[in-house]
Amino acid sequence: MSFKVSEHVTWVGKIDWELRTFHGEELSTHRGSSYNSYLIKDEKTALVDTVWGPFAKEFVGNLKKETDLSKIDFIIANHGETDHSGALPELLKEIPGTPVYCTANAVKSLKGHYHEDWNFQIVKTGDKLSLGAADLVFVEAPMLHWPDSMFCYLSGDNILFSNDAFGQHYATEHMFNDLVDQDELYGEAVKYYANILTPFSKLVEKKINEVVSFNLPVSMICPSHGIIWRKDPLQIVNKYMQWAQDYQENQITIVYDTMWNGTRMMAEEIARGIKSGDSQVTVKLFNSARSDRSDIITEIFKSKAILMGSPTINKGLLSSIGGIKEEIKGLSFKNKRAAAFGSYGWSGESVKLLSAALSEAGFMVLNEGIKEFWFPDSEARENCFKFGETFARGLQEGP
Repeated sequence: MSFKVSEHVTWVGKIDWELRTFHGEELSTHRGSSYNSYLIKDEKTALVDTVWGPFAKEFVGNLKKETDLSKIDFIIANHGETDHSGALPELLKEIPGTPVYCTANAVKSLKGHYHEDWNFQIVKTGDKLSLGAADLVFVEAPMLHWPDSMFCYLSGDNILFSNDAFGQHYATEHMFNDLVDQDELYGEAVKYYANILTPFSKLVEKKINEVVSFNLPVSMICPSHGIIWRKDPLQIVNKYMQWAQDYQENQITIVYDTMWNGTRMMAEEIARGIKSGDSQVTVKLFNSARSDRSDIITEIFKSKAILMGSPTINKGLLSSIGGIKEEIKGLSFKNKRAAAFGSYGWSGESVKLLSAALSEAGFMVLNEGIKEFWFPDSEARENCFKFGETFARGLQEGP
């Protein structure tokens, strides 16, 4: 499959309908993904990125149908991660010596992955590569989301090839933003940002401001995953600016695990109390052992506050809550409130451990949390209700 993106640009990537996890097993991809590669034909021919390694032979075979491989003058490697560069070894067997344009950090990552000393051409922000009538302009974008990442901009067609920025894990036969379900599109876009780019939000904001300062007209944004933004392409840039600024909605997310339903009951009573304290707030509950981790992280990203609960087991936490705890620590959420809860039968350390973990992860912990002994009786359930009610009202009063 290939299709025309513009007069000079053809999409030559791969739609992966079957993909269900990414970054190993860390990120869920319920709607599959795509690996977007772009062939630019001017007086010279350039290939922007390739596809994931398992599809390398298929990619090269399909690319031969689009062009004589020997006529590819330049390969642009915007990022060394294997979902973008995986077909490079197969391609460069066919056209050895073809220059590979990338950042200095990308040389390190590509050599680290493939142990090949290809014809690397290092570029920096502002460098240009003439294709004839048009130029490719390079923009380094470190930590969006690897140190080696960069964008490139095609003059004339006014297309920004943004690599991982502005993408989504979203397989669809309609590869333009105006042709797909908008709820699905933005659901996958915010999930992508929340789970991958959140730790680099300040860098996202800085890089967008830098690119805007170049005053380059943008007719399309072509990321490396998901759809191409052709209708009002800057809408996703504006969304990124919102998401990068300690984003939150009027939502509270409750995440818990439970052994014999005591902590679950606490979570549900706390949720009822929250709604009593603030009828306008959205409350979402997730059993972390039975819910998708990436979806939970997305809801935490959208929330102004979270509550996290676990019973005490072996003086610690249930493992699913431990996993979520580590993820939120790495994602460095900002400007979010939190509290902890849990039932216990013996020693009861879980609430104290969770409160400390939430604080270490950057959340403002509003109180010492609540724990109840064994299976909550009517008095304990009322305590949980009041705890949720007080928590919600405290958020309304502000810091």
